[in-house]
Amino acid sequence: MQRTQSLVVLSALMGCALTTFGQAAGKKPISQPLVSNIYTADPSAHVFNGKIYIYPSHDIDAKIKEDDEGGHFAMKDYHILSMDKIGGKVTDNGVAMDIKDIPWAGRQLWAPDATYKNGTYYLYFPVKDKQDIFRIGVATSKKPTGPFKPEATPIKGSYSIDPTVFQDTDGKAYLYFGGIWGGQLQRWTGNKYDAKGALKKPDELAYQPRVARLNADMKEFAEPVKEIQLLDVAGKPFHEKDNDKRFFEAAWIHKYNGKYYFSYSTGDTHNICYAIGSSPYGPFTYKGVVLKPVQGWTNHHSIVQVGSKWYLFYHDVQLSGKTHLRNVKVTELTYNPDGTIKTIEAYK
Repeated sequence: MQRTQSLVVLSALMGCALTTFGQAAGKKPISQPLVSNIYTADPSAHVFNGKIYIYPSHDIDAKIKEDDEGGHFAMKDYHILSMDKIGGKVTDNGVAMDIKDIPWAGRQLWAPDATYKNGTYYLYFPVKDKQDIFRIGVATSKKPTGPFKPEATPIKGSYSIDPTVFQDTDGKAYLYFGGIWGGQLQRWTGNKYDAKGALKKPDELAYQPRVARLNADMKEFAEPVKEIQLLDVAGKPFHEKDNDKRFFEAAWIHKYNGKYYFSYSTGDTHNICYAIGSSPYGPFTYKGVVLKPVQGWTNHHSIVQVGSKWYLFYHDVQLSGKTHLRNVKVTELTYNPDGTIKTIEAYK
């Protein structure tokens, strides 16, 4: 959800300014924006009652100067998108929840996720509280498109950004979250907040994503927040210098052939990578890249099965050319016979 170094550094890193990545090389996008009436990003997609629902961020141009903390990502509400089938008409269902409806919120309503259980839809969202610390809240509705009513306080023990919820086949539900830099994960050690928390140095072990199992009511954690072990092929945790593979933000988890697939963004190197484990808690072993860098600085996704096929929902900046004004897209995702994912290039 945030920018990092200056465009000068980024241009040297990628060979071109990232706001023109792909097109600068004479390539064309493999898919088109799902909607163009508003800017949308960070698409969390789900199938409820045979219909596809997408829970994205709603980007706006707040005229805020870009910074390393992502202050220019000043989103204030959510619009939920829906469609009957891939390639079908996409409906913008209007405002599902506004930041002014959240009693404890301060600013920056970032990437959400949703799930359904026992007749209720649950929307999980990160927003800075009135002390400017990111917390995670939950809101409920009887309809997948809302309106959603937020709880009066954030989830106790929650912090950082990019919550994603996963319900396993045994009925247990887990919330995954975390993001460094503007996502503030570096300010949390042992689930304790330290305003002076620093980013890792290149040779230090990288920050790990977080997970906690949810209570039966889906509104609180049933246990203390745990760190997820994200490991390289040798079974060792990544160092910060492994920034083309280490976790930055945008966690997502799905299950395929009995295995748990943990995917995420590498942030300043702009990959969507994935790792596979045998438990929802991990450890997860790195397997490769799901999606290579897209136009714009951020890369954020979801993976969902629709019928017999699997799809990757993602975003780029095709419509605006600006990092903070994004548009969501979808493309088919395929697996190799060994269960690994075929890497997707967003531009051909």
